[in-house]
Amino acid sequence: MAEAHILRIDALPVVERGNGIETIPLVTKEIGAKHITTGLTRFPAGAKVPLHSHNCDEQVTILEGEAEAEVDGQRHRLHPFDTTLVPADKPHRFVNVGTSHLTIMWIYTSSEVTRTFTESGETVAHLSDRDLVSPLPPKGK
Repeated sequence: MAEAHILRIDALPVVERGNGIETIPLVTKEIGAKHITTGLTRFPAGAKVPLHSHNCDEQVTILEGEAEAEVDGQRHRLHPFDTTLVPADKPHRFVNVGTSHLTIMWIYTSSEVTRTFTESGETVAHLSDRDLVSPLPPKGK
C-alpha cells in the first residue's frame, strides 16, 4: 500500500535554477508519486525561463505576482490564480512582468519529467543539474 505524506514547506529543499529563480519540488517520484510531479517556482522581478517543452502535460497556476505566459508563440498576461494547461511537446515559457516576486505552482502528468530547450534542442531531466535557466555563479560569489 502506498504511503501518505505531509509536506512542510520549510523542510523542503530549494533548487537554485539561475537568475535568482528558485524551485521547491513538492510531490515527486522520490516520495512515491507514480503519475504526477508538482512544485513551486519563484521568480524575482524581470526573470524568465527559456522557451522549452516537456514530455507530458503541465498545469501552471499563478499564486502571486504578474506573469506573461508565452505558449506556442502567443503571449498571455496572467494574474493570481489564472491557470494554464500546456500539452506535452508545446513550446512555452513564463516571464515575471511585475515589480515583485512571481510564484507559480506547476503540476506535471508524469513522474518522469523532461525539459527540452527549444533553442538548443537539448533534453534534460527535470530539475537535474543541467535544468537551469542560466549558469549559476561559482559557490561563494
